[in-house]
Amino acid sequence: MARICIQQAGGANRVAFLDMIAVSEIDAWTLANSDDGYNVLVGSHGPIPSKGIAASLLTFPSYATHPNIYNAALNSTAAGRYQDLYKFATAYIAQLNLPDFGPVSQDLIALQMIRECRALPLIDAGKFADAVYACTSRWASLPGNNYGQRQNTMAALTMAYQQAGGVLA
Repeated sequence: MARICIQQAGGANRVAFLDMIAVSEIDAWTLANSDDGYNVLVGSHGPIPSKGIAASLLTFPSYATHPNIYNAALNSTAAGRYQDLYKFATAYIAQLNLPDFGPVSQDLIALQMIRECRALPLIDAGKFADAVYACTSRWASLPGNNYGQRQNTMAALTMAYQQAGGVLA
């Protein structure tokens, strides 16, 4: 669950949207076996029995700053609940005058990214699918982008959003 309070986020739908992004970017097993995903490195995943793949939990020990740990196999420095890249996270930390890369800071970075996609009014109005598509350029796991990575279905994302308390129009 997002650590930012509903009031600071600007509403319950916004917090539910953050939770949906986390479910989309980080699988349920990894969220449950970490600090709600806030300390997760790219490449973490739960077990995939159908493919004989064991779980892999990769975490970082400190929220003082983005860990900037490069995963060569995935060509990524993504880290945290919303899988922020180092180059962007450091810019947002400076822009938003955040004290660290801690849970609330990660939530605020994600909200800023959503704001830049002009999706906050859509989220507030319960126009969930429109908000997801507005943000698809920011998160590879959202449907409709061309990153060439795994994308979740709108149905799965809608379920995650509603389970987190999000309300549809």
